[in-house]
Amino acid sequence: MHARAVAVTTAALLGATVLSPTSEVRAAAAVERPLVVAHRGACAYAPENTLPAVDKAAGMGFSWMENDVQRTKDGELVVLHDDSLRRTTDVEKVFPGRAPWKVKDFTAAEIARLDAGSWFSPAYAGTRVPTLDQYMRRIEHNHEKLLLEIKNPELYPGIEQQTLKVLGRDGWLDHRHLAGRLIVQSFSADSVRTVHRLAPAVTTAFLGRPATADLKRYAGFTDMINPSYGTIRADYVSAVHKVTGPHGKRLKVLTWTVDDAAHARTVAGYRVDGIISDRPDVVRAALKDS
Repeated sequence: MHARAVAVTTAALLGATVLSPTSEVRAAAAVERPLVVAHRGACAYAPENTLPAVDKAAGMGFSWMENDVQRTKDGELVVLHDDSLRRTTDVEKVFPGRAPWKVKDFTAAEIARLDAGSWFSPAYAGTRVPTLDQYMRRIEHNHEKLLLEIKNPELYPGIEQQTLKVLGRDGWLDHRHLAGRLIVQSFSADSVRTVHRLAPAVTTAFLGRPATADLKRYAGFTDMINPSYGTIRADYVSAVHKVTGPHGKRLKVLTWTVDDAAHARTVAGYRVDGIISDRPDVVRAALKDS
């Protein structure tokens, strides 16, 4: 996707597009092309949810990153998908007697000792699990944008307020970031509702596919409905688009996780607003050719 399409599509996603008379025809076509979000960074090409994955996606020309946040035993927020450290680190080797190796049972200092890259490739040996603060600083350095998922909030009471505190401390709750660089999402409707209550200006998203009859209820606290691509069709996307969210804009749809050209073209045909992908380059190429 070329630079103008990225800019126009991003603005359209967040309800901020302003079209000049001379650009309306050209921009209209670009608006129909979904935004492409790099899932856990460029996680098909670098270890997921790590700083190298963020850098890889930036190098490939993608501005939106998706990540996952969990909390350590001593209260530090870290960027990791699973509630266990087992799959993406060498925790079994470093701490062999501490199964099932849950994130919540390890301190931040202990997690900082782990290798979070070798499982993916020897080229990434020594990569660490980033704290949310470290991750945010890298995102800011790369001039990227963030789709942040609060993971397993039932395991971490108060994580919504803590996440917002980190975002605020790192400067991400100012108008510039809120207007087009930050979305907070969760599979938990209660968690999304809490984020909206604590920080009403933040753009929020619910991960899942509520029944069409329930969409108006969700629209009281979320700006987006983000379902798995296999659970939707064009009629559902259209139904979501007919509902107005808490910021006075129609609800948007970002779908996940689409990694091949055929499915990318299919969901684009449903008129989704964005596609979350492990292989964002494949999706981008498919949308260019469609």
